[in-house]
Amino acid sequence: MTLLRYFANLRPGKQVLWCYLIWYLVSAFALFEPDPLLWLNSLGLSVIIGVGLMLSVSRDVASPTDPWQTLRLFLMPFCVSSFAALTKGKGYVLLVPARGEVLTVSLVACGGFLLACRLLKTQRRAG
Repeated sequence: MTLLRYFANLRPGKQVLWCYLIWYLVSAFALFEPDPLLWLNSLGLSVIIGVGLMLSVSRDVASPTDPWQTLRLFLMPFCVSSFAALTKGKGYVLLVPARGEVLTVSLVACGGFLLACRLLKTQRRAG
């Protein structure tokens, strides 16, 4: 499956997850901290919580898992913990940045992504 077909077939729930990632990436880029301890702590939490999440969703130890689901189960705790560390004391309220340019870029990037998915889906139906 090509990447364009993947995005054309994304269901709304997965589009929301992609928007979460886009929002995170914009904020992480805008507030980047080169402190290795911040990233190591986030990685450690990701491993601990990711393993717990894997155990909670697995039916049988021998059953194969979806690689994308596994990636999400480990990536989400990493993003949450690093987002919390990066935004602490930076004026974020709920997930909304105080800096207008970061908010604007986040909204435009998510909106552009959703629009692109819709256009790809429309193009797929027409073709």
